[in-house]
Parts: sequence; structure tokens; C-alpha cells
Amino acid sequence: MFSDIAVEDLIPLSEKNKMVLIDVRSPSEYKNFSIPGSINIPFFDDAERAEIGTLYKQVSVAAAKERGLAIISAKLPEFVKQFKQVEGNKTVFCWRGGMRSRTTATLLSLMDVHVSRLEGGIREYRRWVLNQLEQSEAPFKAYVLNGLTGTGKTRILKALEEQGYPVIDLEGLANHKGSIFGHIGVEPHNQKVFDSLFVQQFRELEKAPFVLFEAESSRIGKVVIPNWVMELKANSIQLIIDMPMEERIKEIIEDYRPEEYQDECIAAFQRIKTRMPQDVSKQIEEDLETGEFASAVRLLLEFYYDSRYKHTGLQYPDQQKKVLQVRNLEEAIEAIKEQIPEPEKSSVS
Repeated sequence: MFSDIAVEDLIPLSEKNKMVLIDVRSPSEYKNFSIPGSINIPFFDDAERAEIGTLYKQVSVAAAKERGLAIISAKLPEFVKQFKQVEGNKTVFCWRGGMRSRTTATLLSLMDVHVSRLEGGIREYRRWVLNQLEQSEAPFKAYVLNGLTGTGKTRILKALEEQGYPVIDLEGLANHKGSIFGHIGVEPHNQKVFDSLFVQQFRELEKAPFVLFEAESSRIGKVVIPNWVMELKANSIQLIIDMPMEERIKEIIEDYRPEEYQDECIAAFQRIKTRMPQDVSKQIEEDLETGEFASAVRLLLEFYYDSRYKHTGLQYPDQQKKVLQVRNLEEAIEAIKEQIPEPEKSSVS
């Protein structure tokens, strides 16, 4: 038979690559939210799950179970084969640790494929994640990358991370660039996915002497940042990048690629067009429609983003901020490295 494993015991094993996590829920459930690093071998596909659910609600539990048995019996050889192809110790899970994962584990044990089952399923994992997010205070100090829109803060973070610095990329975890245009060209993560990825990143860095992250508002798209992270931001050293307008325009166009997503940019602009002078918004809209993206970006910076940032982004005492005047991204990276400890001193686990 199979054994159950508690989430508190499972996660450390998966973090050390000593356990393969297998989500047996349907593909749409897996896509919506799963444990980071898990793979999907669905017990039922989306259509089968919908059919079983309808029988369960409208006919009877017995009818649903009977139909479920018929479905899985027909595809059992392929189902078992997929598990045999997965190397290493395996743990299966479904929503509540109920029928799908229990039946999977039982069938596999009969075929001499040994797996564990996550106790309580992904619902219990979600409870564990929320508990992990409940911090009274940050376990490390931080340096916060700050500066006007277009100063390449996310790209700078990625470059520093590649050089071994401890980084939390909040926008990367949210899969959203943080602005009104931040969802364009990507599929933003929901709150559950963000929380899970954040906890994974946090646990990797919790013993680091410091972390680097970008100054964000309390929301990135529809994702809410943990309160203790916002407090950490407010009380940390702000490394404020001051970069020429032309370089910022270039950075924004490279990052957002408006030539590829022209219609999406125009649609997103409609949400903020009334927040600036009418003649300016009219010109921006015209520039976006005619492909004059550099002009549109310049006006957006001058009449919207820069004024908003200067109102909220610079409200720190002088002793808490360091302004780094640079000409480009490369200079910014080097200037930041002069303000923070060397990466070898920041042992992460």
C-alpha cells in the first residue's frame, strides 16, 4: 500500500530534489494553481471531470463513481506507464487528498509502482503557504531598487541575480510588469500562484544577510504583496536610479515591444487617458495608432508616470536613500554593486 506524507515533511524533500511531486488533478486545475515544480499526470481530463461532477450532483454518488471507474479503467495502462517513466521518489496529490489521489496511489501500488500521497491535498498546501506568509517582521535586511519608470530595475535585478546576488523579483513572481501596460504579452499569475512562488523564493533566501528587490506598490496587477514586505520596503535603503530620459524611452520600448502589441497598448491606454491633459492624451493615442512609440512613451513619462513617482516614490528621508546618477543600464549595475555587499558574503540556502 501507499503512505501519507504531511506537507511540512514534503516541501523540504521537494526543495532538495528528493521528491517528485505529481498533481493528478485535471489540466485546467493544474494550470490555475499547483505546487511549484510539480508535474501533471491527470486522473481525469477537463471534460471527464466535468462529466463526473455532473453525475455526482444530478444523479448520485454511486453513478459518478461507476462512471469514473469506467473512464480510468479504459486508460489505466497509459496512466500507469506515465508514472513508471518518472524517476525518483514520488508523491501524488489532488484537491483534498481524496478520491483521485487515493485511487491513483492504490492502483499504482497494485502495479508495483510505489508513491506517497500528500495528506490533505493541495488545499492543505495552500494553508501551509498562507501560514508561511504570516511574518511579524522580515528575517533579513534589504536594499530596494527605486527610480523613475524605465530605469530598467527588473533587468538590473536579473543581471545581479545571475552574478550571485540574493534577489526577489516580485514582478517576475507575479508575471506582470507592474504598470497599466504590465499584463501585455504575458499571462499574469493569480494570487495563489504568486504566493506559492514567493514562499519558495523566500525559503531559498531566508538565511541570506540581505536581499535586493524592486520598489513596488502594494499590488502588481491583481496580486497583493505581503504586508511585511511593504514594511521592509518602507524601512530599507533606497537605491534610486537616475537615468536620462532617452535611455529610459529606449528601455521601455525594448521591454514592452509596442510594435508587437500595438492594439493591446492602445486598449490599456484607455484606462488612464483621462488622468492627463486632453491634448496630451489625444497625442499619445495618435502616436500609438501611427507607430510613433518613442513619442508616446515620452509623453506618458512626462505627463503621467514621472509626476506620480515624484509624488510617492521619493518620500524618504535623505539618510535612507542614495541617488545613483548613471547613463545606462550597465552603469546602473556597477553603481548598485558599489552600494551593497559582495555576493559571496550573502550565503543563501
